[in-house]
Amino acid sequence: MAQVVIIGGGFAGVWSAAGAALARGERDLRITLIAPGERMVLRPRLYEPDPGLATVELRRILDPIGVEHLRATVSEIDTARRVVVADGQEIPYDRLVLAAGSELVRPRDLPGAERLFDIDTLAGAQRLADRLRGRADCSVVVVGAGFTGLEAATELAARGRVLLVDRAAVVGEQLGPEPREAIESALDELGVERRLATTVTEVGDGYAALSDGTKVEADAVVWSVGMRANRLTRHITGSLDHLGRIPVDRHLRALPEVFAAGDTAAAPYDAGHTVTQSCQHAVPLGKVAGYNAAADLLGLLLRDFTPGPYVTCLDLGGAGGIFTRGWDRKVMATGAHGKEIKRQINQAIHPPVDDAAKILAAADDVYLDLPFFPR
Repeated sequence: MAQVVIIGGGFAGVWSAAGAALARGERDLRITLIAPGERMVLRPRLYEPDPGLATVELRRILDPIGVEHLRATVSEIDTARRVVVADGQEIPYDRLVLAAGSELVRPRDLPGAERLFDIDTLAGAQRLADRLRGRADCSVVVVGAGFTGLEAATELAARGRVLLVDRAAVVGEQLGPEPREAIESALDELGVERRLATTVTEVGDGYAALSDGTKVEADAVVWSVGMRANRLTRHITGSLDHLGRIPVDRHLRALPEVFAAGDTAAAPYDAGHTVTQSCQHAVPLGKVAGYNAAADLLGLLLRDFTPGPYVTCLDLGGAGGIFTRGWDRKVMATGAHGKEIKRQINQAIHPPVDDAAKILAAADDVYLDLPFFPR
């Protein structure tokens, strides 16, 4: 029996499995998802106070749609022989979907780097939560004032003193100028201090040293700088983009037998942009890549990847949230309204469970344009 193998148990991997099951229907086709854990982690929610709640049991998604789950870690992809090596076992494939996600770029030469915390993984977020549990009026340094750093800093502001550090001269440099005033206002409201054009030079026991020569108290130093696609992309091609992603065509094909989805795929959004490394794009990428991997084997028409409008939603803790639309990030909602949209998005990214019909219907909905997005 022909086999589709999917690497990754996050948004792109899970929805690739559902997309492949949708294309398969009642035909004979084996679909295997390889991921080491029992749970899908809702990664965009790991900044929340209880990260353990941001998970879904994979069996509740995969079992109803007839997808096998191999609990293992892939170490090698041999595209010439069409096999992947997972925990020493060779798994053959007829079509492969690489949806292994991305990982935080960790500093190599920072003294005390082993003391850093992060919210990149469930284990990392849980370690930070454990560190701060029971500490009254704690002091935290957050390194990186991008999407993740801003959400972490504003959430942690309810726990005590937060210092936000970034090499850039402005907060949220990659978000552009449009939402900056609202972000700055939120940081002021929450009392989040900033040290810009600055970086951390050492992480010590209870302190962080900064490049401006100062040393600040820190119960935890949270690193949130830089993301890069999973290193398995290098097993597919040497022609990767600046984020380590694989260039794909409109069907998300990377090689004749290999498709890519989620944070591993440099898929075209429009003439001037590629998709972002976010669940907003990982979900439809997975649905299309998985469907096309199965359809390619079954002689069905392949689907084009047609992403919905680009939006940004940022949780700003007790100061509300910001919702923007378009690549220029036009601000559509702030404060309590922005927070409510973020809450709805966090609910919407939760996949249906236990019901094959609902899971497959969701897999067939590949154009993400949720009804509360202002036009």
